[in-house]
Amino acid sequence: MSENNIIEFNYGKNLIKLESGYIARQSTSSVLASMDDTVVVVTLVCSEEIKNNQKFLPLSVNYQEKFYSVGKIPGSFFRRESRLSDTEIIISRLIDRSIRPLFNKNFFNEIQINVNVISVNPQITTDIISIIGVSAVLMLSGIPDIKPLGVARICYLNNNYILNPTVKEINLSKLNLVVVGTINEIFMIDCSARNLSDNYIIDGINFAFDCFKYLIPNVIKFCINKNNKSNDINYNYIKDCLSIDIINYIYNYCYKDFNKIYNSNYNKKKRFLLLEKSKENLFLNLENDNKIFSEYLVLNKIFDIQKEIIVNKLLNFELRIDGRKLNEIRNIDIKVGFLPKRVHGSSLFTRGETQALVAVTLGSSKDAQSFDDIFIGERIDNFIFHYNFPPYSVGEIGNIGIVKRREIGHGYLAKKGIIPLLPDINNFPYTIRIVSDILESNGSSSMASVCGASLALMDAGVPIKKHIAGIAMGLIKTSKKKFILSDIVSDEDKFGDIDFKVIGTDSGITALQMDMKVHGIDVDDIYDILKESNISRLFILDKMNKKISRYRSNLSIYAPMIHKFKININKIKDIIGKGGRVIKSLTEKNNCLIEVNNDGWINIISNNKNNIINVIKSIKEIINCIKLGSIYLVKIIKIVEYGLFVEFYKGKEGLVHISNIYKNKKIKNIFNYFKIGQHIYVKVLNINNGKFKLSIKEK
Repeated sequence: MSENNIIEFNYGKNLIKLESGYIARQSTSSVLASMDDTVVVVTLVCSEEIKNNQKFLPLSVNYQEKFYSVGKIPGSFFRRESRLSDTEIIISRLIDRSIRPLFNKNFFNEIQINVNVISVNPQITTDIISIIGVSAVLMLSGIPDIKPLGVARICYLNNNYILNPTVKEINLSKLNLVVVGTINEIFMIDCSARNLSDNYIIDGINFAFDCFKYLIPNVIKFCINKNNKSNDINYNYIKDCLSIDIINYIYNYCYKDFNKIYNSNYNKKKRFLLLEKSKENLFLNLENDNKIFSEYLVLNKIFDIQKEIIVNKLLNFELRIDGRKLNEIRNIDIKVGFLPKRVHGSSLFTRGETQALVAVTLGSSKDAQSFDDIFIGERIDNFIFHYNFPPYSVGEIGNIGIVKRREIGHGYLAKKGIIPLLPDINNFPYTIRIVSDILESNGSSSMASVCGASLALMDAGVPIKKHIAGIAMGLIKTSKKKFILSDIVSDEDKFGDIDFKVIGTDSGITALQMDMKVHGIDVDDIYDILKESNISRLFILDKMNKKISRYRSNLSIYAPMIHKFKININKIKDIIGKGGRVIKSLTEKNNCLIEVNNDGWINIISNNKNNIINVIKSIKEIINCIKLGSIYLVKIIKIVEYGLFVEFYKGKEGLVHISNIYKNKKIKNIFNYFKIGQHIYVKVLNINNGKFKLSIKEK
C-alpha cells in the first residue's frame, strides 16, 4: 500500500474512522481503526504457500491492550505488557469466532491477525471497533470469497435498545448483546442478560441486524479501491481433484461400514475407535491399489459421508446419532455434597457421557482476584470461575496444567451466566471461587459446568434465589427440512451447522453464545432454537430442583465465618490505631482477620464464632465516644517524668499530668508510685482535637 485511504462515517452516536496505506505497510494488509478516541491497529499477514499435508485453516487471532493507550504503566514486575490476560484472550476468541465462517473450506493458507489497542476512551469498548478493523483488513487482503462483516453491541436501557452503548450504559443495562454477521446472515452472538425473556433477545438481535445496513456499505466503500491487494497475491485453494473412481471407491467402502457403526448406538469412545479403524483400512486399501490421492481430500469426502449418514437418519427416522429423539435430553445423574465438607460446597453433574465435578470455595476479600484493567485501573473480582478440561476427559494423553484459550473462554461463558444470580457482596461478603473439573466429555461440558456450579453453590450455602442451567443446542438444515437438536453431543457439534449455548433460569436468559460452523443463520431460526431451548432448560431445572431446591441454611464448618457491619468513617483511624497497633492487637488476640474498608465497612473473618463476638465487642468499645466529665478504667502504657500515658478501650490514649495525680501530695519520683500495665480510674477534664486531659485526683 502506498497511498493513504481514509473514510469517516457515523455509526449510531459514534464516529468511525478507517485508514490504510501508511500503517504497518509490510503486512499483507493493515488498518488504523477508531471509534471516537478508541483506536486500534489491525494487521493481517497471510502466507502465499500452503504447508504440505495441511488439513485445516491455520488462523490465529491475537488482541492485545497497550497500557500507554490510557496513559498508564503496567503493574507487573517488568512494567511491560506480558502474556495475554483473560480479557484479551476472550476478545481474541470473540474476533476468531466472528470471522471463521467467512473462509472457504478449501482455503488453508496460514493467517495471523493482530489487534493492538493504542488509544482508549474509557467509555468506548474496544471489541466492536476491533471487529470492524478486522473485517476491513480481511477485505483488503485479497483472500477470495471474503464478505464484509457487520457488528453491533446492543443494550436495553429505559425501555429502549441502544447501539454501541457507553461502558456506563452497559453497566446499567439489562442486556449486553454483541451480534456479528453479513448483510443477510448472522455469524456470531455473544450475550449476557439479567434474566430476560426470549422476546427481548430476539428484538435486540433484529435491532443489531438492522444496524448492519449502515456499517457494511461503508466498509465496502473503504475497501474497493486501488489499495486492495486482490491483484497482488495469488492465493490457491486446495482443489477437489479426486477422480470419480476414487470418490466411488471411498463411498462404497465407507458408507455401509459407517452406517452400521452409527446405527449400533455405541458409546463415544467405541464409536470413535471403530471409525478410525475403518479410515485406516481405507487408506491402506487405496495405497495397496496404487491410487493417487490427497489425504485431506479423502478425509473431506469421509466427513461428507459421515454427515450424510447423520442427516439421513434424521430425515428418515427423526433419530440422532445415539438413537435419541430431536428434543430428548441424555440421562442426567446429580450428586450434591459429593465431596466431604472440608470442600465448602460440591456437586457431580453427569449428563450422558459428559461429567463435571464442581467445587465451591468461600474466602474473604483478601482472596479476591485483582487485575490491571485499561478502563478502570486495578479491578477487584470477588467471583472467580475456573474451568479445566484435562485430556483424559476425552480419552487422550496430553499436557496437564497448561490453561488453554478454550478453557478460559468456556469458564468465562459459565461465569457470566451465573453472575446475575449471585447475592450482593454487602449481603454475602465472601469471595466465591468455583472450579469445574471436566472428568468426561461428549458435548457441552461448559453447560454441565453451569448446572454443576448452581448445585454446588446451593450446597455451599450461598444464597442464590433459584437454580440456573445451561443447554447446548444444535441445528442441521437440509433443502427439505431443518432439525433443531437439544443437548448435542460432540459429533453433532462437529457435523452440525451451529453450536448454540443457552444459560438461564425458569424465568429468563442470563447468557447466550452462538457460533456458526459453515454459514450464517437467520433470526427466525434463532427464535425457534431459543423456544426449544427453554423447554430443555426447564426439564433440566426440574431435575436439579428435585435434588436440592434451596441453598443450605448453614455454611460448612470449615468455611470462614464473616460478620460484616459498618462504622462511621471518622472512626476508622481509631480501629487501625497508631501504626496499625490496635487492629494488629485485635487480630492476634482473637486469631481472626479484620478487614477495614475506606467506606466504613468492616469484615471480621474467623472459624470461631466466639472470637468474632469478642472482636465486635472490642470495636464497639473503641468507637464509643469518651465523654467529658466521665470516669473510666484505663491501663498505664507509658510512664514519663511529667505524667502517665494511659489507654482507653484498646486504642484511645490520654495523658494524666503529674499535677493531676494527687490533691495534697507532691510526687518527687513518679516511677516509685506506678508501673506499666497497672489499671487506674481517671476522670476526663478536657477533650481537644482527639487529645484527652485526664485526672486521678478529680475522680
